[in-house]
Amino acid sequence: MTSTPPTPRVIAVVGPTAAGKSDLGVFLAERLGGEVVNADSMQLYRGMDIGTAKLASGERGGVPHHLLDIWDVTVTASVAEYQRLARERIDALLAAGRWPVLVGGSGLYVRGAVDNLEFPGTDPGIRARLEEELALRGSGALHARLAAADPAAGRAILPSNGRRIVRALEVIEITGRPFTANLPGHDSVYDTVQIGVDVARPELAERIAHRVDRMWDAGLVEEVRALEARGLREGRTASRALGYQQVLAALAGECTLEEARAETVRATKRFARRQDSWFRRDPRVHWLSGGVADRTELPQLALSLVERPVTA
Repeated sequence: MTSTPPTPRVIAVVGPTAAGKSDLGVFLAERLGGEVVNADSMQLYRGMDIGTAKLASGERGGVPHHLLDIWDVTVTASVAEYQRLARERIDALLAAGRWPVLVGGSGLYVRGAVDNLEFPGTDPGIRARLEEELALRGSGALHARLAAADPAAGRAILPSNGRRIVRALEVIEITGRPFTANLPGHDSVYDTVQIGVDVARPELAERIAHRVDRMWDAGLVEEVRALEARGLREGRTASRALGYQQVLAALAGECTLEEARAETVRATKRFARRQDSWFRRDPRVHWLSGGVADRTELPQLALSLVERPVTA
């Protein structure tokens, strides 16, 4: 007597950078008969390989990977466009009886792919006016206005992140509602199992430092030089990626390459903390330890979580 294989559903492997999500995603896809769908916003860009820790072809275990290398570095990221592409791929995989394994630490991209979330449109006039004001007055002044109009958004968006501040103020003007009112609730559009890979902060910090060292040794500076010639510095999204932003500053003479390396480590640690906070707020995420002491048990624990019914 044979058991009926489980019906494919969406798996989302989430958590902070350097936790081990990519390898776990490949394992689950291999064992379940699935394919990986990228949910890392910077791995969408062609040529941004070393600094985003993009798995090389030989590291993917023969598992098809989707939504990698789809945008030029000059393209401004669009979560709405990513949502369209991700759902198109997820729907096709489910229809073919394959397991979509969504892997990445870009929280809004994950939520956009699997949750009931509609993105407000844009208004070129409002956007241009806000961007002009950003250039004249700086991000701090606009952040103060955002914090007054939507305190929750003011707390969530860094005062230095002018691009996100402009977008939040634009949405407020377009919709007449707080920016945070447009963020998703915990309402999935797919039957989804979310697995969070948890690594204790001291170990994660050490992993991040080692990863940055490996990126430098693997040629991150040379990669940035090549991408700069292809318009990276003008790319509003890609130029702000961790590592790339710091190397661009060094190439412009604003700091040394060694200072850029140290700042990349610091910025990545801060980013990892924000990622962890984002995913911790979602009660549907089932957390498993990805620490070195538990690394060998992690794949099987994740597989057992997927193969049995779970409650959010």
